[in-house]
Amino acid sequence: MAILVRNFLMNRNNKNQTEKAVRENILDTINTPADLKKLDIKTLPLLADEIRRLIIDTVSKTGGHIAASLGVVELTIALHYVFNTPEDKLVLDVVHQTYAHKILTGRKEDFDTLRQYGGLSGFPKRDESPYDTFNVGHSSTSISAALGMAQAGCLKNDGHRAIAIIGDGSLMAGMAFEGLNYAGHIKKNLIVVLNDNEMSISPNVGALSSSLSRLISGQTYNKFRDELKAILGKIPAIGESVFRLVRQSEGFFKSLFVPGLIFEELGFIYLGPILGHRIDMLVENLNNIKNLRGPILLHVLTRKGMGYGPAEKDPTSFHGVGPFDKESGQPLSPKGAASYTEVFGDALTKIAKENSRVVAITAGMTGGTGLSGFENEFPDRFFDVGIAEQHAITFAAGMAAEGFRPVAAIYSTFLQRSYDQILHDVCLQNLPVVFMLDRAGIVGEDGPTHHGLFDISFLRPMPNMVFMAPKDENELQHMIHTAFQLKQPVAIRYPRGKGLGVPLDQIFKTIPVGKAEVLKKGESVAVFAVGSTVRPALDAAERLESEGISCAVINSRFIKPIDENMLVEFSEKVEAIITVEENVLQAGFGTAVLEVLQLHNIEKKVVCLGIPDIFVEHGPQKMLRAKYGIDCDGIYNTVKTTINQKQAGFDREEKKASGLYPC
Repeated sequence: MAILVRNFLMNRNNKNQTEKAVRENILDTINTPADLKKLDIKTLPLLADEIRRLIIDTVSKTGGHIAASLGVVELTIALHYVFNTPEDKLVLDVVHQTYAHKILTGRKEDFDTLRQYGGLSGFPKRDESPYDTFNVGHSSTSISAALGMAQAGCLKNDGHRAIAIIGDGSLMAGMAFEGLNYAGHIKKNLIVVLNDNEMSISPNVGALSSSLSRLISGQTYNKFRDELKAILGKIPAIGESVFRLVRQSEGFFKSLFVPGLIFEELGFIYLGPILGHRIDMLVENLNNIKNLRGPILLHVLTRKGMGYGPAEKDPTSFHGVGPFDKESGQPLSPKGAASYTEVFGDALTKIAKENSRVVAITAGMTGGTGLSGFENEFPDRFFDVGIAEQHAITFAAGMAAEGFRPVAAIYSTFLQRSYDQILHDVCLQNLPVVFMLDRAGIVGEDGPTHHGLFDISFLRPMPNMVFMAPKDENELQHMIHTAFQLKQPVAIRYPRGKGLGVPLDQIFKTIPVGKAEVLKKGESVAVFAVGSTVRPALDAAERLESEGISCAVINSRFIKPIDENMLVEFSEKVEAIITVEENVLQAGFGTAVLEVLQLHNIEKKVVCLGIPDIFVEHGPQKMLRAKYGIDCDGIYNTVKTTINQKQAGFDREEKKASGLYPC
């Protein structure tokens, strides 16, 4: 008996070791989707496990979007297994679906550089790989982009398919429905894969639903339907009526099992829902539909964080994370100072306790904008409208028109989507909506689609707008309080990440509108800094002071209205003015300073520091600020260079007067 047990255990261990070896070696054989197609379908679940391990290992070190990425591993494998990419166009919607895609499309060896400066982008990026068919970062663009590719394919007659992969959250946005509506109208060969990870229709999951989906997606069913329509269409007078009756019966039968009537009414063939972690089921359905004609929507159910316990348990916290301990799931960075986001949420909750007309609105980013506490405290006064920034702003305008004081908390980069609503529905009517622009400036590793580097330029020209930026988290809470003292649109921009750790006043103060704050007096140069650049400007001024250069530092506070009096005052005292902002230079704060000086006919040396006319790459915030010269070193060097140039200019004029420089 002992020998039998020993042999059994040895055989089992050998089997486990063999399976482990297979698991650890499958991904080594995959460099392109062409290699993937060589695998037996039975080995694909093992490949999925290996990809998950690589994603967890990497993101635990680099940070990133992990919960949703783990949820689409099987779906990504199945799509590349069935379709002929990159000739067939996979159009992914936002970052949350791209990690497995990058691993399978030739970037496995570089995956450890994910979101690192000079490394792989965390998002699909056309200049990174031919398999990345469209740059994305903001949600809900995939259907329109894929439909455009499908139409282009028809014009080129190349026969390739376009497949949009969109999450249920992204499908909530108006743009997604615009794309669906037009796709159903023009009837091009478009496949939309709806990745549903919220289990909103879980009663439909099961053998019956899966069987129905396979039936509906099968060639026999669709061929029969097309042939029936052709036959009935030839019957005079009654043929069309009979076919309509058949379609009504078909719709009734399908509606008993699937929630697809809205997509059918939009002109799509609706299939699903099917289980998104069953590769065999995914492959079967995708093979069935890849040659069907017209617009098709395949509904797939997935689970966020699949395969990683902490992310499955708390997918919201693991939506976007910094580096973490992969065993426990705990973040590696210490807590430290409160973030600007946290200070905003706490301050707004305190204000709302005193003012029952204060309401909070966000667009699918409750936790990200710091409003979870507000929601818990005032559930009837909190509104998460989903990924619908345009609607959020006009919804806020409607509430403001009825006497409420709405706060719209939206990332700077996402507020771009509601430009017309801010201008037309809020500012034109001078409604008191407060815009809280989180993640303004350089955001770091998420890169060009997420940097908030344009809000000064697109909000500053809007009439009736008051625009502020705090030097620290304490000033932020005073600005929020000040916003509610005004009866007009107000925007406050503040950076991503932790505050400076300054003490927070317990009593809010009202800041005089349009008044800057002199933090340090000086006679040689005056630095007018905005928001996150104020502290670096102070640090630079202290270094300059030790070298005998007298540098004034002004906390501008108000981007609009700008403090004209202080600008004129300092222009008469100093040799040069430096402006610093974490925004593009075009139409930015520096431009506002130049406009004021021109208005007052003042000729003064002005150097504007900010972001040049480019899209900033991904990388650590500190590194990028240094690269673009808006950190302490950059400001210090600019002041030194300006002073030296000015001195050289004086020397040149003196020598010219003496005849040493004749021209």
